[in-house]
Amino acid sequence: MHNGTLMTIRDKALYVEVHGSKNNPPLLYLHGGPGESCFDFSYHQTDRLKENFRVIAIDQRGVCRSEAVNNGEEFGLMDLIEDCEAIRKQFELESWSVLGHSFGGYLGVLYASLYPESIDHLLLECPTFDFTLTSRSLLKKTSVLLDKYGEHQKATESLEIAKDSDLKNRELAELYGTYSDYLEENRMEIYIYNTNEPTDYSYYSEAKWDELYDKSEVHYNLLREEGKIFHSLIPHLSKLTMPTLLLTGEHDPVTSEEQIDAFKKYVENGAIYHFANSGHTPHDEEADHFAHVITQYIGDKRGE
Repeated sequence: MHNGTLMTIRDKALYVEVHGSKNNPPLLYLHGGPGESCFDFSYHQTDRLKENFRVIAIDQRGVCRSEAVNNGEEFGLMDLIEDCEAIRKQFELESWSVLGHSFGGYLGVLYASLYPESIDHLLLECPTFDFTLTSRSLLKKTSVLLDKYGEHQKATESLEIAKDSDLKNRELAELYGTYSDYLEENRMEIYIYNTNEPTDYSYYSEAKWDELYDKSEVHYNLLREEGKIFHSLIPHLSKLTMPTLLLTGEHDPVTSEEQIDAFKKYVENGAIYHFANSGHTPHDEEADHFAHVITQYIGDKRGE
């Protein structure tokens, strides 16, 4: 399953997996995080999608199986976008479709607004367009779960922080990190609703994953310090000209109602598909259904 290789892209070794025939329409997968890895998407989706697509999945610059970003090295949000373009050119593709999950959806919107001619279809799975709106929504769900597990005072504080209009951007994201950590082993309930077939991470040892995620933390911290990830992309939504599909999960707090409303208002060629039995990861929680929706959406457009 893991037929990845390291490719030198813009002077950095990036981990890239390719699944499916060269004759299939190409589809780039951008993982979330920042810093998560494409592992879980590959685990659940590449075997399901490779008959119809040439799936290209990457660990972004500095993340997990890609080469680390070194101390003092120049690195920022635009590197992730320029890497996508460089990979497309390396594969000699005139254009491709892009599927971005969570923060990968943020990257997808930015990429598509800057390089519209490179993208055939844009698919956004439980994306964020605005970290402040997402952090508020995540804090509200955290409050509900803290209450469920008996942390009533922390639940009240989390909700008050979510409603505090003076807090935004990095400060709000960091407070969400603090309060979600109080959930300890129950933290993933914020994101995952349906765990019928959880990802098997035993491909690498726990120690190996710790080492990989240490790398990812550097990636995230540098992006956070740069601060560009905290710029709202809602103004960019009106720049999306290609067919764009927003994939939402019934129990997902990341793509908040305000962001769904913004998508409906500003994306001219947009459609929405809602997964009733998913949290933040329909590609995992409703894997067969997800693959079917992706295939139908891009497939239906192929003959136009």
